[in-house]
Amino acid sequence: VVDAGARLQKEVSVAGRMITKRASGAKLVFYDLKGDGAKTQIIADLQTSDFDEADFVALHNATRRGDIIGVRGFPGRSKKGELSIFPAELKVLTPCLRMLPGERVGVRDVGVRYRQRYLDLMVNNSTRDIFITRANVIRQIRRYLDERKFLEVETPMMNMIPGGATAKPFITHHNDLDMTLFMRVAPELFLKELVVGGLDRVYEIGRQFRNEGIDMTHNPEFTSCEFYMAYADYHDLMDMTEEMISEMVYNIKGSYKIQYHAHGLDAPPVEIDFSRPWRRISMVSGLEEEMTKALGRQITIPRDLGTDEAREMLAKLVAETPNLDCPPPQTAARLLDKLVGHYIEELCVNPTFIMDHPQVMSPLAKYHRSLPFMTERFELFANKHELANAYTELNDPLVQRERFNSQMKDKAAGDDEAMPIDEGFCTSLDYGLPPTGGWGCGVDRLTMLLTDTNTIKEVLLFPAMKPEDAGAKDLGAAPAAAPPGAPPAAASRGNATVNSLIAGIESLKADALRVMSDFSK
Repeated sequence: VVDAGARLQKEVSVAGRMITKRASGAKLVFYDLKGDGAKTQIIADLQTSDFDEADFVALHNATRRGDIIGVRGFPGRSKKGELSIFPAELKVLTPCLRMLPGERVGVRDVGVRYRQRYLDLMVNNSTRDIFITRANVIRQIRRYLDERKFLEVETPMMNMIPGGATAKPFITHHNDLDMTLFMRVAPELFLKELVVGGLDRVYEIGRQFRNEGIDMTHNPEFTSCEFYMAYADYHDLMDMTEEMISEMVYNIKGSYKIQYHAHGLDAPPVEIDFSRPWRRISMVSGLEEEMTKALGRQITIPRDLGTDEAREMLAKLVAETPNLDCPPPQTAARLLDKLVGHYIEELCVNPTFIMDHPQVMSPLAKYHRSLPFMTERFELFANKHELANAYTELNDPLVQRERFNSQMKDKAAGDDEAMPIDEGFCTSLDYGLPPTGGWGCGVDRLTMLLTDTNTIKEVLLFPAMKPEDAGAKDLGAAPAAAPPGAPPAAASRGNATVNSLIAGIESLKADALRVMSDFSK
């Protein structure tokens, strides 16, 4: 125990970024040093320094907020009792050449926070906590699977066929092979081929890429975990999902119940209870029940959704539903998905399994053992958003080819998210895929729940952003053609004006930086 104003005679060394600097005359300077999430006060006193007065004053006049400094000195407490280090030596390790945002105000502009995440991490401790939680989520998933003898593997990021999920892919080109490749939308097909080869329990945690819209819960690249377990079905996977995620929530939050501001920090939080067991809703029968309540008449949905009559009926139900629209192509799968999102997903605040999807929505899932035209599939929803998707895997190569052909019909109708035929995967099924359960979970959305953030950009270190200054691209463009009848010099004079403006802006920026430097001195 060290009393106020006392210090130990044990020398220590620390280093970090100077966040604040306060002087009490020329002979006493206070610093707040921040590093690895911790903050330490440095009290530089001429009386305990190895420097003479002139060197002491020169050194501390040269330090600026944001500099990374190293300190060798003795721990103790200030007169007010705050734990501090009294330096015998202080050295600037790396100077900061730009003005650091104030610690009290922080970085509040979201554009700056997302584009310059390093500034956000420097001054906003809450941002650091979010990404520590994200790492813990991944660590918990990995630990759960490793304890159950799963093998972590890696599969290709670039594929000749964008299979494994119904999503629009990014396209790239391999110069040496002179061939078009697709960034993967899911690792599913490769992982199932490994199960065919005898690796009965495999998983992969990695990036997926989908060329789709950007919104509060979607980013073009995101992190997911997928695992595949031989001799398991979707009932086993539901039990494992409940166990894994409820245990994760308790380990990270200290309770099965969490508070989530689903409608913003200004609105009251929603309580989400991850206690087991979780609610289970069969998709089509559950939809019939909810639509019957909402529309005031008995609704019966055909189980075979592969017919034109069934598609037309779903289109009428969408048209009857207020505030609901399904843009083309209006396939049966898209129409049903819209109805489920409107009537069932809105009920899923606490963790809920929506299960038994129709075959037209699930080309890779095994047909249901007791419900005709359905599959053994489930999706996990919490806070009205999907967190996980899993099913008993289809292992009949003939039926799989039929499902792929059905997807190609949807693609021909204009659905660019429909899954193409992967003949290589079908060939692997010819060798025999054991009865297998497959599971996938989005790490980003799970982290959003556990960190009480309502946009996916908050849980991605470097989210996708539009160019900061879209107009800047035009400045370097080729000069516009002169209008008809104008002298040839008109275009060059306009270009010279633009160049003059750019030079003036650069000069102003240089002057501003010099003024800031002089001011800080």
